[in-house]
Amino acid sequence: ILIVDDDDSVRDVISVLLREEGYNCVVANGAEMALDVAGEEETPLVISDMKMPGRDGLWLLENLRERLPDTSVIMLTGYGDTESAVDCLRRGAVDYLLKPPKLTDLIRAIERALAKRRIEMARKRYQKKLEGKVRDRTAELRSALHNIANTYQNTLLALVAALDAREHETSDHSQRVVSYTSAIASRMGIHGKQMEEIGRGALLHDIGKIGVPDAVLLKPGKLTPDEWLEMRRHPEIGFQMIQNIPFLSTPADIVLSHQERFDGAGYPRNLQRNEIHIGARIFAVADTLDAMTSDRPYRKGTTFANAIQEIKRCANTQFDPDVVKAFLDIGEEGLIRIKKEMAEKKLNPMQAAADAAEAETELARLTDLDDEPDHTPVGPSSAATATALATPPVAIRSASGTEG
Repeated sequence: ILIVDDDDSVRDVISVLLREEGYNCVVANGAEMALDVAGEEETPLVISDMKMPGRDGLWLLENLRERLPDTSVIMLTGYGDTESAVDCLRRGAVDYLLKPPKLTDLIRAIERALAKRRIEMARKRYQKKLEGKVRDRTAELRSALHNIANTYQNTLLALVAALDAREHETSDHSQRVVSYTSAIASRMGIHGKQMEEIGRGALLHDIGKIGVPDAVLLKPGKLTPDEWLEMRRHPEIGFQMIQNIPFLSTPADIVLSHQERFDGAGYPRNLQRNEIHIGARIFAVADTLDAMTSDRPYRKGTTFANAIQEIKRCANTQFDPDVVKAFLDIGEEGLIRIKKEMAEKKLNPMQAAADAAEAETELARLTDLDDEPDHTPVGPSSAATATALATPPVAIRSASGTEG
């Protein structure tokens, strides 16, 4: 016990009495000396006079609270100064006694203070142990979420691969559309979870074609009016397939709306302007760009310059003008670079695998943030992951909005 008082006789009397009671005591004649002693010694309890020359007991209390928060403090005060003593209690002292204290009152105050300190120390040890367990469980939960994220991603890519195999398409259309869509969305200030959901919607946009009969989907010639009606059901089929999967609820809206037009002339619901999900409005531009610049069995793809001009011409009719503006900001070179990078990753599977690993590392980093933990799994907006794991379907769409 550290006894602090500028009066030698008071210090001596209290220290002698407490030693007789079995306590080990050290003394200090001022607040600054007391702070130094408390810092050097293991001092569970300090008994300090309230008023001392220079630094007073209140200064000592505040510094002990800040530097040695596990040290308990009992304040000694003279008659007429009880208001200051009560203020000390508000500031963290465990008790106060009037000078000169009675031995029985002093011993009881010491026992109460030490008992309270033991309880507080035990609480802190328990809290620390509990925090350790929480960290361990959190790490296990992150691992589980990571595995679930991989399962989600692989499931999405398996669905796309199934459609690809059915349509005999090997052009990486879906992955490129995801990359174009993500680039435009980024230019529009879209990031995080919203970007992930838009990426998933872009990847799954034609998943409803699984429900279109082969005779219609794979027909080499021109479709009849009835066959066009059947083909136009694929957005609704895709929506019905995935709408009840919780993490695909927003992508489902994009799938349902991906054939809508800004002027309301699209299908299946003739939505217009902001009635169309922003992800679908962005996708419409990305999809048209890829359809126009990709080779098809019945025609050669056009140049990026021509496709850009056509999309620009169709702003306010087929496309959202704000989306077109963001698209134009990327520039022809930027769009060509996206396609080139996709092709290089397809030719370099080791690099694609490395990019996928990098995406997983980014997922781990994001789960460490905490604030909107964003435990959102890395979604199809990661073009590298999509490239490494699946071959996409193709959607043939012209700037005029027709498809087949």
